[in-house]
Amino acid sequence: MHDILHAIGNTSIVRLRKVVPPKSADILVKLEWENPTGSMKDRMAQAVISRAEADGRLTPGDTVLEYTGGSTGASLALICAAKGYHLKIVSSDAFSPEKLDQMAALGAELTLVKSEGGRTTKKLILEMIDTARALSTEPHTHWTDQLNNRDSIAGYYSLGEEIWSQTKGEVDAFVHGVGTAASSRGVATALKRHKPSVKFVAVEPAESSVLLGGQAGPHNIEGVGIGYIPPLWDASLVDEIVPVKTDDAKEMARRLAREEALFAGTSSGANVVAAIQVARRLGPGAKVVTLMVDSGLKYLNTDVYRKR
Repeated sequence: MHDILHAIGNTSIVRLRKVVPPKSADILVKLEWENPTGSMKDRMAQAVISRAEADGRLTPGDTVLEYTGGSTGASLALICAAKGYHLKIVSSDAFSPEKLDQMAALGAELTLVKSEGGRTTKKLILEMIDTARALSTEPHTHWTDQLNNRDSIAGYYSLGEEIWSQTKGEVDAFVHGVGTAASSRGVATALKRHKPSVKFVAVEPAESSVLLGGQAGPHNIEGVGIGYIPPLWDASLVDEIVPVKTDDAKEMARRLAREEALFAGTSSGANVVAAIQVARRLGPGAKVVTLMVDSGLKYLNTDVYRKR
Protein backbone atom coordinates (compact mmCIF):
# COMPACT_ATOMS: atom_id res chain seq x y z
CA MET A 1 0.00 0.00 0.00
CA HIS A 2 1.52 3.36 -1.06
CA ASP A 3 1.31 6.56 0.98
CA ILE A 4 0.34 10.02 -0.32
CA LEU A 5 3.91 10.80 -1.41
CA HIS A 6 3.68 8.11 -4.10
CA ALA A 7 0.94 10.20 -5.74
CA ILE A 8 3.47 12.86 -6.74
CA GLY A 9 4.42 12.93 -10.43
CA ASN A 10 3.33 10.96 -13.50
CA THR A 11 0.87 13.69 -14.50
CA SER A 12 -1.09 13.71 -17.75
CA ILE A 13 -0.17 15.61 -20.91
CA VAL A 14 -2.80 16.93 -23.35
CA ARG A 15 -2.83 18.93 -26.59
CA LEU A 16 -4.42 22.37 -26.74
CA ARG A 17 -7.26 22.37 -29.26
CA LYS A 18 -8.79 25.84 -29.55
CA VAL A 19 -6.53 28.67 -28.37
CA VAL A 20 -3.67 27.79 -30.73
CA PRO A 21 -3.77 29.77 -34.01
CA PRO A 22 -3.86 28.00 -37.40
CA LYS A 23 -0.57 27.02 -39.03
CA SER A 24 1.16 26.72 -35.66
CA ALA A 25 3.04 23.90 -34.01
CA ASP A 26 1.15 21.62 -31.64
CA ILE A 27 1.17 22.81 -28.02
CA LEU A 28 1.14 20.10 -25.36
CA VAL A 29 0.52 20.98 -21.72
CA LYS A 30 1.46 18.93 -18.68
CA LEU A 31 -1.30 18.92 -16.07
CA GLU A 32 0.74 19.53 -12.94
CA TRP A 33 -2.40 20.20 -10.88
CA GLU A 34 -2.77 16.41 -10.73
CA ASN A 35 -0.14 16.41 -7.98
CA PRO A 36 -1.65 16.08 -4.47
CA THR A 37 -1.66 19.80 -3.53
CA GLY A 38 -2.63 20.91 -7.05
CA SER A 39 0.74 22.17 -8.24
CA MET A 40 4.11 21.12 -9.65
CA LYS A 41 5.81 22.26 -6.43
CA ASP A 42 5.08 18.92 -4.79
CA ARG A 43 8.01 17.59 -6.82
CA MET A 44 10.57 20.02 -5.41
CA ALA A 45 9.21 19.83 -1.86
CA GLN A 46 9.64 16.07 -1.85
CA ALA A 47 13.19 16.43 -3.18
CA VAL A 48 14.41 19.08 -0.72
CA ILE A 49 12.99 17.27 2.31
CA SER A 50 14.15 13.77 1.34
CA ARG A 51 17.66 14.96 0.45
CA ALA A 52 17.97 16.94 3.68
CA GLU A 53 16.92 13.83 5.62
CA ALA A 54 19.39 11.66 3.73
CA ASP A 55 22.45 13.76 4.65
CA GLY A 56 21.37 14.61 8.20
CA ARG A 57 20.52 18.30 7.76
CA LEU A 58 16.93 17.47 8.80
CA THR A 59 16.26 15.13 11.71
CA PRO A 60 13.12 13.98 13.56
CA GLY A 61 11.67 16.71 15.76
CA ASP A 62 13.09 19.55 13.66
CA THR A 63 11.03 22.44 12.30
CA VAL A 64 11.09 23.17 8.56
CA LEU A 65 11.08 26.84 7.50
CA GLU A 66 10.47 28.53 4.13
CA TYR A 67 9.48 31.84 2.49
CA THR A 68 6.96 31.31 -0.31
CA GLY A 69 4.17 32.80 -2.38
CA GLY A 70 2.02 29.81 -1.59
CA SER A 71 2.37 26.76 -3.80
CA THR A 72 5.78 25.79 -2.42
CA GLY A 73 4.37 26.32 1.06
CA ALA A 74 1.41 24.04 0.45
CA SER A 75 3.70 21.40 -1.03
CA LEU A 76 6.09 21.57 1.92
CA ALA A 77 3.10 21.43 4.25
CA LEU A 78 1.95 18.23 2.56
CA ILE A 79 5.37 16.60 2.86
CA CYS A 80 5.82 17.77 6.45
CA ALA A 81 2.36 16.54 7.46
CA ALA A 82 3.11 13.16 5.90
CA LYS A 83 6.51 12.91 7.61
CA GLY A 84 5.65 14.52 10.95
CA TYR A 85 7.61 17.80 10.83
CA HIS A 86 6.39 21.16 12.08
CA LEU A 87 6.45 23.81 9.33
CA LYS A 88 6.81 27.58 9.55
CA ILE A 89 6.00 29.62 6.44
CA VAL A 90 6.78 33.26 5.70
CA SER A 91 4.35 34.54 3.05
CA SER A 92 2.35 37.67 2.18
CA ASP A 93 -1.04 39.14 1.39
CA ALA A 94 0.27 39.54 -2.19
CA PHE A 95 -0.66 35.91 -2.78
CA SER A 96 -4.09 34.37 -3.12
CA PRO A 97 -6.04 33.63 0.10
CA GLU A 98 -6.65 30.09 -1.17
CA LYS A 99 -2.92 29.39 -1.10
CA LEU A 100 -2.56 30.78 2.41
CA ASP A 101 -5.59 28.80 3.60
CA GLN A 102 -4.27 25.59 2.03
CA MET A 103 -0.91 25.95 3.79
CA ALA A 104 -2.65 26.53 7.12
CA ALA A 105 -5.06 23.64 6.58
CA LEU A 106 -2.09 21.30 6.12
CA GLY A 107 -0.65 22.47 9.43
CA ALA A 108 1.74 25.27 8.50
CA GLU A 109 2.33 28.16 10.94
CA LEU A 110 2.14 31.39 8.89
CA THR A 111 3.97 34.69 9.26
CA LEU A 112 2.69 37.28 6.74
CA VAL A 113 4.68 40.20 5.33
CA LYS A 114 2.59 43.11 4.05
CA SER A 115 2.85 43.85 0.31
CA GLU A 116 2.50 47.02 -1.74
CA GLY A 117 -1.05 46.87 -3.05
CA GLY A 118 -1.14 43.08 -3.30
CA ARG A 119 1.60 42.97 -5.94
CA THR A 120 4.85 41.03 -6.14
CA THR A 121 7.92 43.27 -5.88
CA LYS A 122 11.63 42.78 -5.31
CA LYS A 123 11.24 44.61 -1.98
CA LEU A 124 8.57 42.15 -0.84
CA ILE A 125 10.62 39.08 -1.76
CA LEU A 126 13.67 40.44 0.06
CA GLU A 127 11.59 41.26 3.16
CA MET A 128 10.17 37.74 3.17
CA ILE A 129 13.68 36.30 2.91
CA ASP A 130 14.96 38.52 5.73
CA THR A 131 12.05 37.44 7.94
CA ALA A 132 12.79 33.78 7.24
CA ARG A 133 16.49 34.33 7.90
CA ALA A 134 15.70 35.71 11.35
CA LEU A 135 13.46 32.73 12.15
CA SER A 136 16.12 30.30 10.90
CA THR A 137 18.32 31.10 13.93
CA GLU A 138 15.89 29.29 16.22
CA PRO A 139 17.13 25.88 17.45
CA HIS A 140 16.35 22.71 15.47
CA THR A 141 15.17 24.70 12.43
CA HIS A 142 15.90 23.58 8.87
CA TRP A 143 15.53 26.45 6.37
CA THR A 144 14.89 25.02 2.90
CA ASP A 145 15.71 28.43 1.31
CA GLN A 146 14.18 27.63 -2.08
CA LEU A 147 15.91 30.37 -4.09
CA ASN A 148 19.33 28.95 -3.19
CA ASN A 149 18.55 25.25 -2.71
CA ARG A 150 20.00 23.16 -5.54
CA ASP A 151 18.16 20.08 -4.25
CA SER A 152 14.99 21.56 -5.74
CA ILE A 153 16.41 21.27 -9.28
CA ALA A 154 16.65 17.50 -8.91
CA GLY A 155 12.97 17.39 -8.04
CA TYR A 156 12.16 18.35 -11.62
CA TYR A 157 14.39 15.93 -13.52
CA SER A 158 11.54 13.41 -13.39
CA LEU A 159 9.20 15.98 -14.95
CA GLY A 160 11.56 16.32 -17.91
CA GLU A 161 11.80 12.54 -18.23
CA GLU A 162 8.00 12.24 -18.20
CA ILE A 163 7.71 14.83 -20.98
CA TRP A 164 10.31 12.98 -23.04
CA SER A 165 8.54 9.65 -22.58
CA GLN A 166 5.00 10.97 -23.14
CA THR A 167 5.97 12.78 -26.36
CA LYS A 168 8.05 9.78 -27.51
CA GLY A 169 10.93 12.19 -27.89
CA GLU A 170 8.99 14.43 -30.26
CA VAL A 171 9.53 17.74 -28.48
CA ASP A 172 11.07 20.76 -30.18
CA ALA A 173 10.66 23.44 -27.51
CA PHE A 174 9.95 23.66 -23.80
CA VAL A 175 8.38 26.91 -22.60
CA HIS A 176 8.08 27.82 -18.92
CA GLY A 177 8.01 30.76 -16.50
CA VAL A 178 10.92 31.55 -14.19
CA GLY A 179 10.46 31.97 -10.45
CA THR A 180 13.27 30.27 -8.54
CA ALA A 181 14.41 28.82 -11.93
CA ALA A 182 14.56 25.31 -10.41
CA SER A 183 11.73 23.79 -12.47
CA SER A 184 12.82 25.29 -15.79
CA ARG A 185 16.43 24.27 -15.14
CA GLY A 186 15.55 20.74 -14.10
CA VAL A 187 13.24 20.08 -17.05
CA ALA A 188 15.50 21.76 -19.63
CA THR A 189 18.50 19.81 -18.36
CA ALA A 190 16.67 16.49 -18.66
CA LEU A 191 15.30 17.22 -22.14
CA LYS A 192 18.59 18.53 -23.53
CA ARG A 193 20.38 15.40 -22.31
CA HIS A 194 18.15 13.42 -24.65
CA LYS A 195 18.04 15.95 -27.48
CA PRO A 196 20.42 18.95 -27.35
CA SER A 197 18.44 20.75 -30.07
CA VAL A 198 15.36 21.13 -27.82
CA LYS A 199 14.83 24.87 -27.31
CA PHE A 200 14.19 26.17 -23.81
CA VAL A 201 12.16 29.38 -23.83
CA ALA A 202 12.00 31.19 -20.49
CA VAL A 203 8.96 33.31 -19.59
CA GLU A 204 8.93 36.34 -17.28
CA PRO A 205 6.50 39.18 -16.46
CA ALA A 206 6.81 42.04 -18.96
CA GLU A 207 6.43 44.49 -16.06
CA SER A 208 9.57 43.07 -14.43
CA SER A 209 11.67 41.82 -17.33
CA VAL A 210 14.97 41.52 -15.48
CA LEU A 211 16.13 38.41 -17.35
CA LEU A 212 16.20 40.54 -20.50
CA GLY A 213 18.07 43.29 -18.70
CA GLY A 214 15.06 45.47 -17.89
CA GLN A 215 14.08 47.16 -14.65
CA ALA A 216 12.33 45.31 -11.84
CA GLY A 217 8.72 46.31 -11.36
CA PRO A 218 5.51 45.21 -9.62
CA HIS A 219 3.39 42.58 -11.36
CA ASN A 220 0.62 40.13 -10.53
CA ILE A 221 1.72 36.81 -12.02
CA GLU A 222 2.09 34.75 -8.87
CA GLY A 223 5.06 32.42 -8.58
CA VAL A 224 7.33 34.03 -11.18
CA GLY A 225 9.34 37.23 -11.59
CA ILE A 226 11.08 37.81 -8.26
CA GLY A 227 12.56 41.12 -9.45
CA TYR A 228 16.18 39.99 -9.81
CA ILE A 229 18.13 37.15 -11.43
CA PRO A 230 17.42 34.05 -9.30
CA PRO A 231 20.55 32.32 -7.94
CA LEU A 232 19.60 29.01 -9.62
CA TRP A 233 19.29 30.63 -13.09
CA ASP A 234 21.52 28.96 -15.69
CA ALA A 235 21.70 31.12 -18.80
CA SER A 236 23.58 28.42 -20.72
CA LEU A 237 20.37 26.37 -20.94
CA VAL A 238 18.26 29.25 -22.26
CA ASP A 239 17.60 29.78 -25.97
CA GLU A 240 15.09 32.61 -25.70
CA ILE A 241 13.32 34.79 -23.11
CA VAL A 242 9.74 35.94 -23.68
CA PRO A 243 8.14 38.68 -21.56
CA VAL A 244 4.37 38.38 -20.97
CA LYS A 245 2.10 41.10 -19.57
CA THR A 246 0.12 40.29 -16.42
CA ASP A 247 -3.20 41.17 -18.10
CA ASP A 248 -2.43 38.88 -21.04
CA ALA A 249 -1.56 36.03 -18.69
CA LYS A 250 -4.81 36.45 -16.76
CA GLU A 251 -6.91 36.63 -19.91
CA MET A 252 -5.29 33.47 -21.29
CA ALA A 253 -6.00 31.68 -18.00
CA ARG A 254 -9.67 32.59 -18.43
CA ARG A 255 -9.63 31.47 -22.07
CA LEU A 256 -8.05 28.15 -21.13
CA ALA A 257 -10.90 27.53 -18.70
CA ARG A 258 -13.68 28.51 -21.11
CA GLU A 259 -12.28 27.17 -24.38
CA GLU A 260 -10.05 24.26 -23.38
CA ALA A 261 -11.71 23.18 -20.10
CA LEU A 262 -8.30 23.59 -18.46
CA PHE A 263 -8.64 25.35 -15.09
CA ALA A 264 -5.25 26.80 -14.23
CA GLY A 265 -3.52 29.75 -12.58
CA THR A 266 -2.00 32.95 -13.94
CA SER A 267 1.51 31.63 -14.56
CA SER A 268 0.00 28.84 -16.66
CA GLY A 269 -1.73 31.50 -18.73
CA ALA A 270 1.63 33.24 -19.19
CA ASN A 271 3.19 29.94 -20.25
CA VAL A 272 0.59 29.47 -22.97
CA VAL A 273 0.84 33.07 -24.23
CA ALA A 274 4.57 32.52 -24.74
CA ALA A 275 4.11 29.00 -26.12
CA ILE A 276 1.77 30.35 -28.80
CA GLN A 277 4.46 32.81 -29.91
CA VAL A 278 6.94 29.95 -30.21
CA ALA A 279 4.41 27.66 -31.94
CA ARG A 280 3.65 30.31 -34.56
CA ARG A 281 7.32 30.54 -35.47
CA LEU A 282 7.99 26.79 -35.52
CA GLY A 283 4.89 26.03 -37.61
CA PRO A 284 3.01 22.78 -38.34
CA GLY A 285 4.70 19.51 -37.51
CA ALA A 286 6.66 20.80 -34.52
CA LYS A 287 5.74 20.21 -30.87
CA VAL A 288 5.95 22.76 -28.07
CA VAL A 289 5.54 21.63 -24.44
CA THR A 290 4.61 23.83 -21.50
CA LEU A 291 3.13 23.38 -18.03
CA MET A 292 -0.19 23.93 -16.35
CA VAL A 293 1.68 24.87 -13.20
CA ASP A 294 -1.20 24.76 -10.74
CA SER A 295 -4.96 24.62 -10.38
CA GLY A 296 -7.33 27.52 -10.87
CA LEU A 297 -8.86 26.51 -7.55
CA LYS A 298 -5.94 28.38 -5.95
CA TYR A 299 -7.12 31.67 -7.52
CA LEU A 300 -10.90 31.75 -7.08
CA ASN A 301 -10.79 34.83 -4.86
CA THR A 302 -8.37 36.76 -7.07
CA ASP A 303 -9.29 38.97 -10.02
CA VAL A 304 -8.37 36.14 -12.39
CA TYR A 305 -11.66 34.34 -11.73
CA ARG A 306 -13.65 36.38 -9.24
CA LYS A 307 -17.03 37.36 -10.66
CA ARG A 308 -16.86 40.85 -12.06
